[in-house]
Amino acid sequence: MDDFPLWDGPIVDAHQHFWDPVANDHPWLKPEANIPFRYGDYSSIKRRYLPPDYLKDAQGHNVVQTVYVETEWDPTDPIGESRYATKVADEFGLPNAIVAQAWLNRADVGDVLAEQAKFKLVRSVRHKPGGAESAAVAADHRTLMTDETWRKGYALLETHGLSFDLQTNWWHLDEAMLLARDFPSTTIILNHTGLPSDRSSEGMKGWHAAMGKFADMPNVCVKISGIGQKGRPWSIADNSAIITETIAMFSAERTMFASNFPVDSLCGSFDTIYSGFKHVAARYSLRDQAKLFAGTARKYYRLPMANEAGMTGTAPEVARTAAFG
Repeated sequence: MDDFPLWDGPIVDAHQHFWDPVANDHPWLKPEANIPFRYGDYSSIKRRYLPPDYLKDAQGHNVVQTVYVETEWDPTDPIGESRYATKVADEFGLPNAIVAQAWLNRADVGDVLAEQAKFKLVRSVRHKPGGAESAAVAADHRTLMTDETWRKGYALLETHGLSFDLQTNWWHLDEAMLLARDFPSTTIILNHTGLPSDRSSEGMKGWHAAMGKFADMPNVCVKISGIGQKGRPWSIADNSAIITETIAMFSAERTMFASNFPVDSLCGSFDTIYSGFKHVAARYSLRDQAKLFAGTARKYYRLPMANEAGMTGTAPEVARTAAFG
């Protein structure tokens, strides 16, 4: 039974994408491309997706700010993507922060990070470190997080005041813990809830143990997003435990909700996913809901308060006072 009202206050979507694969080079979005993808067939998202498309999907939910996350744009032109995302923001008012592309093991990483840090909206970078296909073989497959060249590039993030968005499976979070320990001044923002794709009893135990240990690191936080499953529509029944256990481990102070749109449109509508978040989160106080839906994302992505004039009801009032708490 819900203990508090459903959240009707401001939403900061902490992880979403815009792209135009006709005008720009996204190798994985080309018509002939067919990469292995955790949701299976992704042909329906090989299309232009810009703020008007996003706002149509998000209709009925009070999204006031978003965080653009790099889209595996042409790897030879990481600065071009940030330039493009900034142009989109200037034209449409979204996004409001950017997670930029940077290849930490390349010789030009210092120059790339210096250039990325000059963009007014860049707050973080992402470089997926790779790894094992399953927990069963993880012990024999290290990721780039243990590579010395990659770690030297990672060390430069602090110099430029940048965070790191980490997308890795939960069975590699032991390496992420070492990264957090060795670079305590750099915040790690874990993407997609540690990717709990294996919902078997054994898989969930492994996910929970790994996430619990990672949550003990003081310089990490997490985005609840990307928790759909291949061949199954997004549902509260499937995902409620993932959501509540993540919040219990990280607290509302270090947890934020995100849509991962348009990618997660492959498993559910924006309304299905965010209404699901709202129903599950109704067990928490409005103050904690304000953090989960907006405040935590604002804190970690260093976002100002949006113009929220005209909102009514109790939840927005709480948000105005608690979003940064």
